[in-house]
Amino acid sequence: MTDLKRLLAQINPFSSRHETSGNRDEEEFKLPNMASLVIMISMNLLLQISFFIVVSSSNKYAEYLGGNATFSGIVIGIPTAFAGLSLIPLTKYDKGMYKMPLHVSCCFAILGHVTYALAYRANFLYLILIGRCLNGVALSMFMYCKRYCSDPRIVGIRRRTTLASWIVISQGLGMSLGPFLGGVLYNVGFSNSVFNGYTSLGWIMAGIYTGFWVLVTKYFKDIPQPPTITELQPACDSNAAPIISLEEVKSGEAEASPSYSITPATSPPPPIDESFRAQLSLITLSQWGVIACMCWFAMLCFFILGSWEANLPVFGASAQNFHWSPFAAGNFIALGGITSFPFLLFNLLAARHTQDRKILAFGTMLGLAGLIIFLFILRTGKVNYGSLFVCWWTVALGFNLATTVTLSLLSKQLPPEWNGRISMAIQYSNYVGRVTGAVWGGSGVSVGMLNFVGLEIAMVGIGAILFTTFWSDLKTKTG
Repeated sequence: MTDLKRLLAQINPFSSRHETSGNRDEEEFKLPNMASLVIMISMNLLLQISFFIVVSSSNKYAEYLGGNATFSGIVIGIPTAFAGLSLIPLTKYDKGMYKMPLHVSCCFAILGHVTYALAYRANFLYLILIGRCLNGVALSMFMYCKRYCSDPRIVGIRRRTTLASWIVISQGLGMSLGPFLGGVLYNVGFSNSVFNGYTSLGWIMAGIYTGFWVLVTKYFKDIPQPPTITELQPACDSNAAPIISLEEVKSGEAEASPSYSITPATSPPPPIDESFRAQLSLITLSQWGVIACMCWFAMLCFFILGSWEANLPVFGASAQNFHWSPFAAGNFIALGGITSFPFLLFNLLAARHTQDRKILAFGTMLGLAGLIIFLFILRTGKVNYGSLFVCWWTVALGFNLATTVTLSLLSKQLPPEWNGRISMAIQYSNYVGRVTGAVWGGSGVSVGMLNFVGLEIAMVGIGAILFTTFWSDLKTKTG
């Protein structure tokens, strides 16, 4: 009887319509545990730094070990390919939680940075590629950071774009700090075969991840697992078929008896494939169009940002009026990111009152303006520090703003059960953009800079057609 009373005490009473209405606002504005949220955003920042810190010096590092600019682009972009591959086993075993992927990410980030640093001592070109591939497993955490900030179990519908704005702020900081720190460490040098301008970034980042891993272990609180469905069985025969279920107890159809114990339910769950097919049938054609539109922009934004980050050091080193060193290239990239940072903060405030589709349109048009200006100065031969900076600043700010809404908009339109699937779809689109963009950026000088920027303008044009076609379907709640 004691067990039965304890069980009944755990059953939540049915809420009245008035109570449900009163709790609706609280549900829409709910936020996750603050320490865990800070850890997830900080992890996104560290991963962005890890991805971009090699941008400034990877070209020189690859040349020293016998590679070229195209190989440097592959070194920059290859982690995202391995991040995409590693998501397959991770999502199979994560059980919808976040702590296990955090531990995996920290572990492989340390291994990857150490391997990247050891390539100099070993004088082996492909060791830097192996190190970046190991880093790629760590970068799988990008998807979990985004998913965490749109997870309907812990984040209300009117807080998802706001948290996505924090992700974009950490993204902007990472893409500024990464190349800057890489350039500074290259410029400082250090004259030994273990800790020098090429390898110091690997050792330092490995140390940072080690300390961060300790903080994750101590302070991160995962999402509580849903309660196990239980049934009542006779205590004398644990193998007997269940006699009384929870539903029967609640409806008063059975009488309580002291000879029953609580055991996990053994009835099989409904088939996943059937449930998934039923959900698919409810998605309309216009919603499929919105999904395709957001996936395109998720790919497009990171393709352009990644290509510019990979191209600027190569273009700056080859241009007669620049002749940039890795330090100068890192400073230039960082300057564009730092000066756009106040506008990203403003976007954090504006996101609470601005529709996602308007943020997407504004960011895309701003980024497109930077590409068109760059095409103009290339054709007229008026490329100088100031004009190139204006182009880079508008591209960095515009397409960073556009990335704010790709996942948050879909999470507001589709059922909560789809959050994991749309997170995967958006993240794979990001990965495709990152890896192809980095290779395209490294090859930009070889294929011709007019062809480089022309392809990007054409891709933005396709995106513009998509969001004008589905403009009315992109409307969602603000916040």
